[in-house]
Amino acid sequence: MFPRFAALMCLGLGLAVVRDPAPPLDNRLARTPPMGWNSWNHFGCDVSAQLIRETADAMIKGGMRDAGYQYLVIDDCWQVARDATGRLVADSVRFPGGMKPLADYVHSKGLKFGLYTDAGRQTCQRRPGTYGSEEIDARTFAEWGVDYVKEDWCDSEGLDAPTQYAKFRDALAKAGRPIVFSICEWGSNRPWEWGPRTGNLWRTTGDIGDRWASMIALLDLNAQYAMAAAPGAWNDPDMLEVGNGGMTDDEYRAHFSLWALMAAPLMAGNDVRTMPAATRDILLNKEVVAVDQDTLGMQGMLVQEPAPDLQVWAKPLSDGSRAVVLFNRSALQTVITASWRAIGFRGPARVRDLWAHADLGTFPARFMATVPAHGVVMVRVTPVTGG
Repeated sequence: MFPRFAALMCLGLGLAVVRDPAPPLDNRLARTPPMGWNSWNHFGCDVSAQLIRETADAMIKGGMRDAGYQYLVIDDCWQVARDATGRLVADSVRFPGGMKPLADYVHSKGLKFGLYTDAGRQTCQRRPGTYGSEEIDARTFAEWGVDYVKEDWCDSEGLDAPTQYAKFRDALAKAGRPIVFSICEWGSNRPWEWGPRTGNLWRTTGDIGDRWASMIALLDLNAQYAMAAAPGAWNDPDMLEVGNGGMTDDEYRAHFSLWALMAAPLMAGNDVRTMPAATRDILLNKEVVAVDQDTLGMQGMLVQEPAPDLQVWAKPLSDGSRAVVLFNRSALQTVITASWRAIGFRGPARVRDLWAHADLGTFPARFMATVPAHGVVMVRVTPVTGG
């Protein structure tokens, strides 16, 4: 951990302490933050096999798979009961034939298949939960061809989160198939302290809403726990709202940029079948995606506040450069300046704009740019002399 700690400290960051020194879960999965699509933010309970097949097709046609989005995850409401043997049963009207043929279809498109469950007695929409059925559910998911499981925390009164999630971790490990484990207990039980040894990602926040104020609130919460993140173990500030209509394109670019800078999972939540060009340009920005997927696996953080509502965020990258976001939280367009000292560099550095896809030149000690209201300028800064 020392090199990671040193790299973050050179940015002058104040970090929340991660008390548990136990090594992270080593299932060799999610070595970079998971990328994919989840049904909940746009469709809620209105899920079906037809929707999933159409979404898989759209992810191929629209370039999402090739940009790195690989997990196609069905959230709550797919399950309706348990059969006589205790196995979960899918809604036969919405999912005729069950989940195995649907997983096979998703796999045939070069994508991976994900499902939702709940660590409690019932899911948030009052469907059967996994409590007491961890081993049979893990085996069932493996038999169906599931690659990713999101486990929620509804109807869990009186239960201990670290214990319950560890039970499912152990069941998944014995199930016979590699399955990414997404812990979703909303940051209620300090998961940044035990999540790294239990799952591949853990929610640090409540649910996101398709509103600027919601996105900002989750950003500020998730930013506190950078020291918990590492390859295979990620802080999760919830799924993306990009393209769902509640924010402007500038706000969605800020949302996407900051999630990438924080090494957050990039789980799209829009209707990708009808995605307009502006939304596609955000989600498929390969230079921003590369920041999220950088193999160093460090979560970027706030490093400078030149004025109220004006911020500079930075993330160390594997090639020695920094991803830097100039973030304007205010309602007025303004100029923001990032100093090389604040991001841990000395001397001149080259700057590339990741949204304009343009090299901007070499700057001796700082970089400034005009940033739109509720918007960002995102750059990659590379030291000329080694910094």
